[in-house]
Amino acid sequence: MTAQQIRKGFLDHQRRHGHAVLDRAPLIPLDDPTTLFTGSGMQPLLPYLLGAEHPQGDRVADSQPCLRSQDIEEVGDNRHTTFFEMLGNWSLGAYFKEEQIPAMWDFLINVVGLEPERIFVSVFGGDAERGIPRDEESADIWERLFKEAGISHDRIDLGTEEHGNAVGNQGARIAFYGDKNWWSRGGSPDATPIGDPCGPDTEVFYFFPEVEHDVAFGEFSHQNSDGGQYLEIGNSVFMEYQRQEAGFVRLPRHQVDFGGGLERIAAAAAGSPDVFRISLLWPIVQALEELTGTAYEDNKTALRVITDHVRGAVFLALDGVRPGNKQQGYVMRRLLRRAMRFAHELGVEKNFLSSIVPVVVNIYAEDYPLLATKAPEIRAVLDKEERAFRRTLAKGLREMRHLSKEGDLNGAAFFALYDTFGFPTELSREEAQRQNFPVTDNWEQEFQSQMEEQRQRSQKAGTLGVS
Repeated sequence: MTAQQIRKGFLDHQRRHGHAVLDRAPLIPLDDPTTLFTGSGMQPLLPYLLGAEHPQGDRVADSQPCLRSQDIEEVGDNRHTTFFEMLGNWSLGAYFKEEQIPAMWDFLINVVGLEPERIFVSVFGGDAERGIPRDEESADIWERLFKEAGISHDRIDLGTEEHGNAVGNQGARIAFYGDKNWWSRGGSPDATPIGDPCGPDTEVFYFFPEVEHDVAFGEFSHQNSDGGQYLEIGNSVFMEYQRQEAGFVRLPRHQVDFGGGLERIAAAAAGSPDVFRISLLWPIVQALEELTGTAYEDNKTALRVITDHVRGAVFLALDGVRPGNKQQGYVMRRLLRRAMRFAHELGVEKNFLSSIVPVVVNIYAEDYPLLATKAPEIRAVLDKEERAFRRTLAKGLREMRHLSKEGDLNGAAFFALYDTFGFPTELSREEAQRQNFPVTDNWEQEFQSQMEEQRQRSQKAGTLGVS
């Protein structure tokens, strides 16, 4: 199945189970100044998960575009993207584990067509100190489903990711972890805010035996390892507790929050651990191969970065974000300038960003028709930013090489690159790492000092001007 077919299959599956399908929320959260972007499917639904009644009922679902700027430096491997779609369904008191887990299994096996024997799961191992039991109910449901599919159903207690790295899952299909399988807005049980709903979760992984485990992430492979053999494709959160001053108490209304990465599920359906080889991303990669005259196999990191960043910037532009020096605009500018820097590395000397917009629009035209309507506007936004930065890109890279020859790069050097050439400090730092240029330990403090001096000079100049 293509990613587009999986998206449609999921939403149809949810309708058959009585869910109202919601329109997507914008990438810029409404009435939530605490975060820059919509980073998960549940984020727009948080008021309802906290107790408000949803106008469309107690069963809802969607496919939500998301952006996580904190993952920007992870992009380049075979699984991380800053922009992605999250397939989600929620029960606001309508059903719980006994319905959710089999429904998720039915979707993955009978709709998407994944191989049952390559499905592995994790569940919450409990917290005896806080009186929270092991999630045996979820484990029992999974065991039943695996038995019915005629596959193994062994369990193993791993506790922590570190312990899993040391011993591996030993082939066990159901692994118990501690904090890793607990959901709250704060993270672990101990970090759960007082008054918040919270609870255990169960994660689903797809196994790629052909991938060699990367021992840099631990000696042995297991569900929560980053060694490459297991790809997380979905997570069902069961909000059945509330943290109070006295501890964790059961909620009268239990809720479900499921999120499944569309790109990752599509990669699993294609039998590929590389999410860039799916129908939402591969056409962009191919367009870049033709543009750069380079092959994906020879330049995976650069082509993955450009593909992800341009796609994310297109959707940011669709939702009204414009490149700038603050908040969402700064992240969009950083995405575009990183894409340009990697393209420059591949020998692209002319403006190219706007030429990729039609490729993205064509991929998403049927499901997000507003993209086609706003395509000329989006192209103009990207083209303007590229023209502004390209004039200084080569000069800035040359200046960095020149500064590195004079000694370790310090805060003054980073400030010069930022102030004169428009290089975000993150881009300069990444480039220094890539080129193995030595950097002083206190460059950040020096940079901030330079920024403060500039601010004071500007303030003084403005005051003098008014006088």
